[in-house]
Amino acid sequence: MSESVKIGLVGVGNIGGAHLRWIASHPGRGLRVAALCDIDPAKRERLAREYPDIPVFADHRELIASGLAEAVVIAAPHYFHPPIAIDAFAAGLHVLTEKPAGVSVKAVREMNEAAKASGKVFAIMFNQRANPLFAKARELVRGGSLGEPKRLVWIVTNWYRTQAYYDSGGWRATWNGEGGGVLLNQAPHNLDLWQWIFGLPRRVMAFCAFGKYHHIAVEDDVTIHAEYDNGATAEFITTTGEAPGTNRLEIAGDRGKLVLEDGKLRWWRLSEPERTFCFTSRESFFQPETAYAEYTFPEPDGHPILLQNFAAAIRRGEPLIAPGEEGVRSLSISNAAYLSAWTGGWAELPVDEERFEALIGERRRAETVPAREAKAEGMGEGYSERWQVRW
Repeated sequence: MSESVKIGLVGVGNIGGAHLRWIASHPGRGLRVAALCDIDPAKRERLAREYPDIPVFADHRELIASGLAEAVVIAAPHYFHPPIAIDAFAAGLHVLTEKPAGVSVKAVREMNEAAKASGKVFAIMFNQRANPLFAKARELVRGGSLGEPKRLVWIVTNWYRTQAYYDSGGWRATWNGEGGGVLLNQAPHNLDLWQWIFGLPRRVMAFCAFGKYHHIAVEDDVTIHAEYDNGATAEFITTTGEAPGTNRLEIAGDRGKLVLEDGKLRWWRLSEPERTFCFTSRESFFQPETAYAEYTFPEPDGHPILLQNFAAAIRRGEPLIAPGEEGVRSLSISNAAYLSAWTGGWAELPVDEERFEALIGERRRAETVPAREAKAEGMGEGYSERWQVRW
């Protein structure tokens, strides 16, 4: 690759710090951190000591105006993703944002419009798209191997979090800080993969339990039922309050089914659409010798893959694994789920942006958060495992 892309890293917390350490320890991989930004004075002091050759800024606008970076990686709190990206695009910088794209579809739509107008590379850190298991599932579903899609069921309840996790920062699990709970913080990857593989639904009915297992105001237990134009349905169940939890994705079509569990993809194939079953023999229908396939792939560390893909898109025009504009899709599902839970009815997609803004605004204005001890999470060996699929 040609000269490394000069990165300005905005937000150097847990995930931002992980990006910083990987880029710094892997020279020659297409990226170089040229500037850092964090609003926390103590963090800036530490960064200045640990990385004395990298300028550190208190405000993202100062970093952008410095001219040191040609691209920004945004790892700030969720609400700030769109405004920081819009400022970067206006200055002619490329952008890679962490998930979720933002808190509201309205803000993210405006970010997408700014990205399109700028003509710059825009990516989002949906690192689980780099997992070949999910890529294979998408290939089989989108390529027609399962026939007409019928149903998706994803039980992903192994996002367990303790009360101490939520107490570690005043911004955690609040409407004003994170903008939501398990749907906005833990499950955006799963929501993205749902729509990436199976497509966006037409409407959803959601049941969100707010503070069911923890002393928090936002949701920690969610069940979503979704419907599609062709009659297909989807069920999505997630929580941070169960242990050991389950991670099982099952997708059915009229020519078979897929099951992703325990790090494997199992594929049952039908020789013809199941609606014709009554006119055929059981033997020809199932074709035992070719009816089953099983795939296993090593789970990659998707963060470095997407970082390098971002650099390659800037330098060589390579296609993005996760285009930033697609972040609005999974957010549309979570926004619709909140609207459904708050109103007690169906929520249609595209999302009613103004209704969502009004209702989340009510919750933000009414929110009172007890004092919490702000401290960093433990960053010991194995910490990055929290970002793996964790079958």
